[in-house]
Amino acid sequence: MCGGILPPGFLYIGGFLPPGNASMILGDFLPPGKSLYMKVCLPPDKLFFYLVLVLIFCYNEYRVVMMDLTGLNDMQKEAVEWEGGPLLVLAGAGSGKTRVLTTKVAYLVNDLGVDPYNVLAITFTNKAAKEMKERVKVMLGPDAYKIQISTFHSFGLLLIRENYEKLGFDKNFTILDSEDSLTIIKKILKDMNLDPKVYNPRGIRNKISGAKNELMDSKYYSRFANTEYEEIVLSVFERYERRLKKNNSLDFDDLLLMPIKLFKENKDILEKYQERFKYILVDEYQDTNEAQYRLIRMLGGKYRNVCVVGDLDQSIYGFRGANYRNILNFEKDYPDAKVIPLEENYRSTGNILNVANDIIKNNKNRKDKNLWTKNGDGPKIRYHRAFDEKDEANFVMNEIKKLIISGVNREDIAVLYRTNAQSRNMEEALLKENIPYKVVGSFYFYNRKEIKDLISYLKLIYNSNDDVSLMRIINVPKRQIGPKTIENLSSKAIDRGLSLYEAIDSGKELGFKNIIEEIKEESENLSLTELVDLVLDRSGMKKELENTKTLEAEVRLENLEEFKSITKNFEENNGVVSLEEFLLEISLVSDIEEHKNSTDVVTLMTIHSAKGLEFDHIFLIGLEEGLFPHNNSMESPDEIEEERRLCYVAVTRAKKSLTLVNAKKRMLYGNTNSNLPSRFVSEISVEYLEKDEVRDKVFDKTSMIDEDAEYSVGDKVVHDVYGQGIVVSIGTVLTIAFSHQYGVKKIMKGHKSIKKV
Repeated sequence: MCGGILPPGFLYIGGFLPPGNASMILGDFLPPGKSLYMKVCLPPDKLFFYLVLVLIFCYNEYRVVMMDLTGLNDMQKEAVEWEGGPLLVLAGAGSGKTRVLTTKVAYLVNDLGVDPYNVLAITFTNKAAKEMKERVKVMLGPDAYKIQISTFHSFGLLLIRENYEKLGFDKNFTILDSEDSLTIIKKILKDMNLDPKVYNPRGIRNKISGAKNELMDSKYYSRFANTEYEEIVLSVFERYERRLKKNNSLDFDDLLLMPIKLFKENKDILEKYQERFKYILVDEYQDTNEAQYRLIRMLGGKYRNVCVVGDLDQSIYGFRGANYRNILNFEKDYPDAKVIPLEENYRSTGNILNVANDIIKNNKNRKDKNLWTKNGDGPKIRYHRAFDEKDEANFVMNEIKKLIISGVNREDIAVLYRTNAQSRNMEEALLKENIPYKVVGSFYFYNRKEIKDLISYLKLIYNSNDDVSLMRIINVPKRQIGPKTIENLSSKAIDRGLSLYEAIDSGKELGFKNIIEEIKEESENLSLTELVDLVLDRSGMKKELENTKTLEAEVRLENLEEFKSITKNFEENNGVVSLEEFLLEISLVSDIEEHKNSTDVVTLMTIHSAKGLEFDHIFLIGLEEGLFPHNNSMESPDEIEEERRLCYVAVTRAKKSLTLVNAKKRMLYGNTNSNLPSRFVSEISVEYLEKDEVRDKVFDKTSMIDEDAEYSVGDKVVHDVYGQGIVVSIGTVLTIAFSHQYGVKKIMKGHKSIKKV
């Protein structure tokens, strides 16, 4: 900088160039933080010549290399180069939003001279934050470490650490994870003499968490406690807050709630952070909840350099508290906001995008956006209507086989579905053909805890000497049978040479044994499906999950209900109601150990789990009314729109081919229903679809049962396999005595394999 009163014949050039100040001499050549000082003694007529030499020197030694943006398309480049003020980047699926966001962060520092200390970039997952840091580091070098790139919760923790005293905490405060919080809530329920089977600790924890994410403390929550259950939640909430305060602890939700409280109560602290974080960038803005939205609004309130990137059409986490209206209302919050749509897709073919556009345009609450690509049209989208869920799974399995034979890697193929329970039929079809697969975001159906628990009950009912099954379920659901009790029981059994079951003769474990004995006695004239219902009720498994009131519990209940589809299929296909044969049958399809460690496998996952992923070939199954869109969404236009966004996400995961599949009839949760095709299929223009011929099977398996058949004790019957027999008792099932070779069998009443003589 030229400074002071210059003596004749002298030129002073030097000083420190603050970031972003381009008005000073050499400001275009000296990067932020560089300083230059010269004293040149020259006759006045040589000043100009030497000044040029100095400028050339500075240019060669200190010039800033401008970022190369030629790889960006016009809209991406415009988003990166937008210098100040609120910016909304509507980034469609596969449009390169991550590249735009990271490039923009680097551009602010490198090209616009923004101090990296003044930049805040927020994303949702640790993985995404780590990836962003690595990309920015490649572009900026060491300056990247000065930028605050983190998740919302990590950023909240930073604010709390720097201001713990203002929030009333000691320096050594601790953060509780979700299990720690659950432990405290269980202790509070015990202190209040409340039955955890009625007031499930997880359900109450989720209620408290949801309230906090809506910026409610217990005092505010009291306005909404209008039922007996909510009054209990409120009482637990109040005690929970006091316990955390006493323990100098915060839970995960406090990491968002406390910074907002800090800023509300301390205007000077808010202003300090507004001065620090003059440039704020937020990824996946459509997934923000109320607390996250409020935090960004407060921080960006002064300089308003808020850039948010997101896609309303991919807002699918309403059940977690995400509010899609946050991105919808961005222009109301910032009336002078610049809006830049990213519509060019680099992932999918034209026909896949045409289908996605056709579906999503039916949502009313959205910003107009139309994805397009230079990738070419690609093949039409195949639409197949199967006969039933088995036919659906076999069709998809056969198509997967064709792809693999043609040279496609298994890891490039995915099957997507709306609910976890739908994976079962696909798993069985792939297992029978020895096609390796993995289930993402969940366990394999037969490996899920609730299914293994249920099978263990059935095994113990069949064989009471099965110590492994007994050990698994003796305290499922919780019966206050602890490790010490089981250890004593094991010692007793060993000393007496008995099985664990035989050794039970007292205590809470005797109550468990009595439950098993009652089920055994009542099961004599029950079908397998009725036996499953009886086990779920008498064991307490069903009641425990119903009282939990969490999304995880709902999924587990769905899986247990889906198990009844397995028993129903077994009964209808075989006629025989034999627990022994059923357990042998499912053991053949439940062993997936050989595929566990393989990487080249077909992927099965729910659509929610598929967000952010992509595959060359996608099969989207179960496109039926009541399943997708889900029954639970039918009463709410907003929820139907979220289901449609979910369908849009599923479609845009596909890169090269997309196959849509549904079934005319489907057995789900033990019930067979005839389902209409999903409305989402009818929203697709026929010009983009290749429809398969719908061919009915030769027979309908449900016709294997004659509901009107009547029998009496003593009736003589003939079975297709066992020959002649006599009916000895009647219930839902027939108990029939056959020849000595086959003995007594239980047969489904009215099954077509038996005829009266």
